[in-house]
Amino acid sequence: MLKKLKNKNPVNKVPKPMFIRPKETTQLKSKKKMLDTRIKDLKFPNLPYGFNQLEPHIDARTMEIHYTKHHRAYYDKFMAAVKNTENEGSTLRELFNRASRLPAGVRNNGGGFYNHALFWNVLSPEVDAQPSGKFALAIRETFGRLEDMQKQFNEAAANRFGSGWAWLIVDANKRLAITSSPNQDNPWMDDADIKGTPILGIDVWEHAYYLKYQNRRPDYINAFWNVVNWAAVEQNFYDTTKSLSD
Repeated sequence: MLKKLKNKNPVNKVPKPMFIRPKETTQLKSKKKMLDTRIKDLKFPNLPYGFNQLEPHIDARTMEIHYTKHHRAYYDKFMAAVKNTENEGSTLRELFNRASRLPAGVRNNGGGFYNHALFWNVLSPEVDAQPSGKFALAIRETFGRLEDMQKQFNEAAANRFGSGWAWLIVDANKRLAITSSPNQDNPWMDDADIKGTPILGIDVWEHAYYLKYQNRRPDYINAFWNVVNWAAVEQNFYDTTKSLSD
């Protein structure tokens, strides 16, 4: 397991988070649970930290708008788009498997809902040690060093034209790969360029960084690594490789 170290940056020393987790809010930390829940039963997940707790790397105002406005809008529009249709009885996994045949409103908002839920859970206000165990070995086998993986990931994120995402995925052969997708697409979708299970992702829509970084997307991407929750990413890797072995 990874040893967690507190982020010593003084900017993060705040008396109280700007966002307190409501007790009644449903947590959907398990990616597999979300994927296999019937869409009509999906709930909007909580943010697992305060809006200001990723500062100075991601600012509080961006976090607040991103979560309460953008992510919430994807969820609300998604649920409205599937209501009283055959899609509301499907799971996200089933929906993504036929993404190429879905109405744009279902595909885009469903992707946006899922992608952001994954994104929040691979970020953390704590600084984790580097990947370890079989996950570290998989990184070395595919990319060489961790820094080489990060460089390739950064390039995928920086070179994604317009809006979209960059991903670290596990493919069907249980190997790691890096890819990117436009808009709110993801590697689960049937028409993805490279298919697989995303275990780490970064949102490169401008709403994710523009207030702080303006047009400096590479600066935002570099800052992202300071708040990556490696414990969560490593758990995603283990869960995925186990499910592929079952």
